[in-house]
Amino acid sequence: MPKPLLVPPGVGGRPISLEMAMGLRKLLFGNVSHLFSCEWAQAYFRFREPYSDLAYALEAEKGGTRPILMAVQAHIIKYLLFVRNTEYTHLERLRRTSRWEQGEALAAALADMLWATGGSGRAVICLLTPHLHLTPGGDYKPDNLTERIQLFEFSEKAAAQEFIFDHINCFRGEGSHGVILFLYSLLFSRTLERVQEDLDCAATPLLNCSFTNITCTQAVLSLLLTGRASTRELDGGQEPGRGGGGGEARRRRQGPVGYLRWGAVRAEQQVSRGLRTPQVPVWLCSLCGRHGVLFGTDSRLLSHWRRERVFHLYFYSGQREQEKTAHLTIDTHSHPWEEDPREDPSSPGKRRPPVEMAIRTKWAGATVSWNGTDPFF
Repeated sequence: MPKPLLVPPGVGGRPISLEMAMGLRKLLFGNVSHLFSCEWAQAYFRFREPYSDLAYALEAEKGGTRPILMAVQAHIIKYLLFVRNTEYTHLERLRRTSRWEQGEALAAALADMLWATGGSGRAVICLLTPHLHLTPGGDYKPDNLTERIQLFEFSEKAAAQEFIFDHINCFRGEGSHGVILFLYSLLFSRTLERVQEDLDCAATPLLNCSFTNITCTQAVLSLLLTGRASTRELDGGQEPGRGGGGGEARRRRQGPVGYLRWGAVRAEQQVSRGLRTPQVPVWLCSLCGRHGVLFGTDSRLLSHWRRERVFHLYFYSGQREQEKTAHLTIDTHSHPWEEDPREDPSSPGKRRPPVEMAIRTKWAGATVSWNGTDPFF
């Protein structure tokens, strides 16, 4: 493994213990002997070419790590469009992204998400060292990864973000195990005990395992989107960050990025208002079990109804086959789309692309134009 992917001795932090390693395994798999598949072990945060139409984009092939990659992608887009200072506007803010800026955006996205899971009070970052820290015992089965974890804790978000950027190749370098390291960091930032409390059932693992196929549960999606591993945080009857209050309180209940879903069950009954209307127009989309990112470039889109009459959104699927950002025009005012009442409600998305159906869970009756692009996904 290349040296930049490992943390040398003397950097600080604390080594993982056998108790912590076993706690991770039990939360993730329900036992201490299950190991990550090769697909998970090889996953890392890999960007497209800098200064290209998809310079902002992570590659996320089919598989169980895709929801994590696309959730991070949503935060990357949020940072590049609405946080960083640049002379460029609209999509040029994304296209004019250098390799250095890709690293900055990834560091900002990971730090934002870890800080949220830590309750805006702490972030724990897991990196790999060259040496094993523990001797396996009992039923614990070593994987030569978890046993080399070093944990670094920060009480300031800016310090955590700077540390991640200084060690960015530990997450985006080939062979870095970057996705697993980030997932471990999320769990330790939240604390294993609080994640267990978040789960409705103590026996419910965070990952679904079927032979070598390992996929994320709704609890993992909730952790990524809201900082809590509770599926109630995604539910339409529960707002993220519960509580009453005025406009500022409502804004706190809005997700930093949003979530739209279309599948076997009606999405409008599943996703909370705070995730359908996030702080900025960026949404992780779950479309019949597959994930992509929908976003707009107008920061005021969700703050005034007039801007929601006719507007533009963009979609990225994460798939290598996509070479350009898909451009969609949404019209909520003229010629409202109406679902055929004869359509079987148990077969959503059969008549229209799931992306369009997900959009209509936020803007009911809207028409969607793909502007010459063949609808996909």
